Amino acid sequence: MVPFSFSGHDLVALPQAALFWPARKALLVADLHFEKASWFARFGQMLPPYDSEATLADLEALIAATDARELWCLGDSFHDSTGSERLSDAAREKLAALTGRLDWTWITGNHDEALGANCGGRIMEEADVDGLLLRHEADPAEPRPELSGHFHPKLRIRVRGKGVSRRCFVATERKLILPAFGALTGGLDAAHPEIARAVGTAAEALVPVNDRLLRFPLAA
Repeated sequence: MVPFSFSGHDLVALPQAALFWPARKALLVADLHFEKASWFARFGQMLPPYDSEATLADLEALIAATDARELWCLGDSFHDSTGSERLSDAAREKLAALTGRLDWTWITGNHDEALGANCGGRIMEEADVDGLLLRHEADPAEPRPELSGHFHPKLRIRVRGKGVSRRCFVATERKLILPAFGALTGGLDAAHPEIARAVGTAAEALVPVNDRLLRFPLAA
């Protein structure tokens, strides 16, 4: 675990593409995209239908490792608003067990803005938690400290002549974008103009590696 300070709060960036808030024993994740494979299957693109189970297994392991009591999903938890209806019985049972055990909140995103209340937990468009605004997509005009997802940021650099890509956080003084947690999610270059538009140009990519937090300034 790699601790750092954001807007007066001590947070922990996890290499598993999640954020831990020790004071609340809260785990925050973004862009799970449950049932993405089954969504593509509806249009004839067949992918291995195990993405939800894999993401849930990763999430369950992280909950156990952090002893989290709260879980905040920062939007696009399902690839579409009816994705919860396509969960396998095994995935549905595991999700129900987790939402029943934790104080679980779904923040809705652009993919699952009409998410139904059939998965347990509570559903919100955004939340103000101890002075931190939790929403799906960063608002460039928002002056309050903000945690969000949506962009699936990845740092792409060259090391010894080879291209390296790692999921990363994107941070400024007032904004923090989480990487995508889902097993079947791609990524947008952390230096992409759309991310710069959302958070401003004075941003850096944060990459937790073992017990270190690597920081990479992002070009304007």
